[in-house]
Amino acid sequence: MDPSQHKLRWMRLDNAALIFPASLRRHWSNLFRISFTFSDPVDPARLQQALDAVAPRFPSVCVRVRGGAFWYYLEELPRPPLVAPDGWQPLRPMTRGDIRKCAVRVLYYRNRMAVEFFHSVTDGTGGMIFAKSLAAEYLRRHCGVSIPCTCGVRDPAQPPPAAELVDSFRAHAGPVAAPRDDRNVYRLRGDPEPDRFLHVTLGILDSEALRSRAKALGVTLTAYLTALLLHSLLEIQAQDMPRRKRRKPVKVQIPVNLRRLYGGETMRNFVAVANVGVDPRMGDYTLAELAQIVHHQMQLAITAKNMSAIFTPNVNSERNPLIKIIPLCVKNLILRIVFDRVGESVATVCLSNLGEVTLPEEMAPYVRRVELVLGSQASAPYNVSVTSWQGRTFVNVVRNTRRARLEEQLFTQLVRLGCRVSVESNEK
Repeated sequence: MDPSQHKLRWMRLDNAALIFPASLRRHWSNLFRISFTFSDPVDPARLQQALDAVAPRFPSVCVRVRGGAFWYYLEELPRPPLVAPDGWQPLRPMTRGDIRKCAVRVLYYRNRMAVEFFHSVTDGTGGMIFAKSLAAEYLRRHCGVSIPCTCGVRDPAQPPPAAELVDSFRAHAGPVAAPRDDRNVYRLRGDPEPDRFLHVTLGILDSEALRSRAKALGVTLTAYLTALLLHSLLEIQAQDMPRRKRRKPVKVQIPVNLRRLYGGETMRNFVAVANVGVDPRMGDYTLAELAQIVHHQMQLAITAKNMSAIFTPNVNSERNPLIKIIPLCVKNLILRIVFDRVGESVATVCLSNLGEVTLPEEMAPYVRRVELVLGSQASAPYNVSVTSWQGRTFVNVVRNTRRARLEEQLFTQLVRLGCRVSVESNEK
């Protein structure tokens, strides 16, 4: 079919995505990045061919963000975006003009293919499915290998099922709305880079060694890494604030893939967050104590009923007849205020773990790394993201300030615990 004759799909933003266009700053936008590092250098022409083949299969991913009279919406791109060389730093902000043209980037540098997503498009799970499918199609064309559509790889020859395009929040909103979390939490600070440079420090660890340490404490890998992060944050706050009574609670925000609780195949955002942490005014905490606290807080928080109560207030607001008729320009102001007051202020830092990456065995020999990188927060300098692949765990710590405090504390702590850590960075 002639692409010019294809009727472009459009979709209202899902409930989680509504906040992101309104929260755009001149030098910040909510982006994340998934990258595949291959055995051989990337062929840009083959990558473009792969993207041209895969893009029509994902009409909710290869999109632009448009504004109507009352709401933003996603519109399928009339043609796939062009692949481009990776820039001088990852996750360069997308402006309003950028997202009106295309809300996703496909980049290459040496052996690495990276996809950067504006968060209104999808979440980490959806992004990984798209990136896997693109990487698989690229390897089919570049290496001549036959790769089956398993382990999250989607068939580009098949039309997208309707289940991938739904806003699952609306279907699972409950009768009870949970109160907002306390905003009086410790916030990391630092001198910002004058040129807005985003530092990325990657720690590469042995997955089995990490899991064995987590298992010894009776917790998951995510809970163990969260405990390590809390311990590092508590140490930094103690250095900055010697008087214990003046310290603030330290919390880590953990995104939860709601598909595991409710099912479904949506490629849209379907994630909520659990905020776990401790109050340092109560005393000092050992790593073992923190691991148990995080474990039990996660067990209590991550249930279908509790997660529903967390996102139900946002769904109720979207359904409110009075809010529906407010013009988009006014909604932008309201959503910006909401984001600034409660969007990021309820936690010290975010830790997103996509877990063990699975790929078809025919694809695995050609892939050296699979990484997730979150952008920094709008009002705080750090975020942390994790993936595991072929026995190695990749911990990416990003910051937009000059001094490397959190990553230094975190990786030094791991070394002291006997973990071998290989560190890479894009430090200037």
